[in-house]
Amino acid sequence: MARVVELLYYPVKGCAGISAAQAPLTPAGLAHDRSFMVVSDEGVYRTQRRDPRLAVIRPAVTADGERLTLSAPGTEDLHLRVDTTGARQKVDLFGTAYQGIDQGDTAADWLSEVLRARSRLVRVPPEHDRVTDGMTPGTSGYADSCALHVVSRSTLELLNRKLGERGASPLPVNRFRPNIVLDGWAEPHAEDRARRIRIGDTELGYAKLAIRCAVTLVEQESGARAGPEPLRTLAGYRRASEGGIAFGAKFAVLRPGRVSVGDEAVVTAWGESEL
Repeated sequence: MARVVELLYYPVKGCAGISAAQAPLTPAGLAHDRSFMVVSDEGVYRTQRRDPRLAVIRPAVTADGERLTLSAPGTEDLHLRVDTTGARQKVDLFGTAYQGIDQGDTAADWLSEVLRARSRLVRVPPEHDRVTDGMTPGTSGYADSCALHVVSRSTLELLNRKLGERGASPLPVNRFRPNIVLDGWAEPHAEDRARRIRIGDTELGYAKLAIRCAVTLVEQESGARAGPEPLRTLAGYRRASEGGIAFGAKFAVLRPGRVSVGDEAVVTAWGESEL
């Protein structure tokens, strides 16, 4: 039996995550996950792929979502009252147009200084109706794709053993920016085959493998690119049949509710790995 051992959500896409003992699970994922996004002056999303310093920005959001605080080394904290009613503007996420509510010039100036590039902060509007793809469709805020990214400890442990065999250092799970970390499965990558998972009063539906990118090369505490791992090692045993390198799995929310660290994760339907 697997259990939830970590819950993490990322209020601002690309910025540091917040660890929680429990959290509401909405149709779009853990509450406040990727509700905000940093964009260029032209409205194009910023990502650690191009702006690794996003990792050093630490957000905090109140439970009601009305106030956001951003912290970063060497600068004063930014405290914002969140605007959910302002004018909508077009933003670009992976070439797809969505809407965002700009959070003002003070936030823009603060982010521009920290990232050393002109930037603005937008919030997903309440009427956001994005539909995500995969075996089980769902919705999400400004996440790369699906509402939830699930990784098991046995999956990470296998990678770290293989890294050790190459003389490389083990990596923490935050390199992969998961939402839910599970422990208790002896078999690595069991999340690839779980088609329905019940956690507390919630239910998740498998969408697709999580295809990894250069964000995994960024050391999350410092915001520095740290070399070829883990992609070099993962390329030797985790190449997906449709292209890319897979690590972890993406899930849609079938039944919202509340999830807590310590909850059992009961798989009610299994399938074959898509790898």
